[in-house]
Amino acid sequence: MWFDPKCPWAWNASRWLLEVERVRDVEVRFHVMSLWLLNEGREGLEEWYERWLADTLGPVRVAIAAEQKYGTPALRDLYNALGDRIHHERMPIGPALYVSALEAAGLDTGLADAADTADHDEALLASHHAGLDPVGENLGTPAIHVPGPDGRVNAFFGPVVTPVPRGEDAGRLWDGVLLVSGSPGFFELKRGRTESPRVG
Repeated sequence: MWFDPKCPWAWNASRWLLEVERVRDVEVRFHVMSLWLLNEGREGLEEWYERWLADTLGPVRVAIAAEQKYGTPALRDLYNALGDRIHHERMPIGPALYVSALEAAGLDTGLADAADTADHDEALLASHHAGLDPVGENLGTPAIHVPGPDGRVNAFFGPVVTPVPRGEDAGRLWDGVLLVSGSPGFFELKRGRTESPRVG
């Protein structure tokens, strides 16, 4: 799954996937994408969303710096720590949040400095495109890739879900998502959102 730490819908999807791990033969690996990069230079964004995007680049830079130093498996604990602080504790996004999350994940707290530099932006861009290019244009996070039995990757955006399904409910949603996303020629199933995300 490709995530931007600030996105509440990605956070819910990640909590769902961790539930899926408990009830299905699935191993979740997390990767970094950036809503800031996705929307860079895009015209017609609503004003509230432009304001919301303003502090999203720092957390993804910290995450990609951690992946560069420790490898992809380190992202699981770091994403959990970042997400807890952003979505549950409502910590302001900034140096104190980065240091706290890195410390909780057992990683070098000096990586917090990566938030304000472009040192890892090339790796961030590569991770971003690796996640989103197979999904299609104008789609973001959550982006999920599932290797198929024929070796091809089934890549899709979503699910956008609230509240987080738990236990066998999570497993049934996984089964359904795999069924529809794996059907040749299937592109979209959507309904209007009637509530804001209740983060899990």
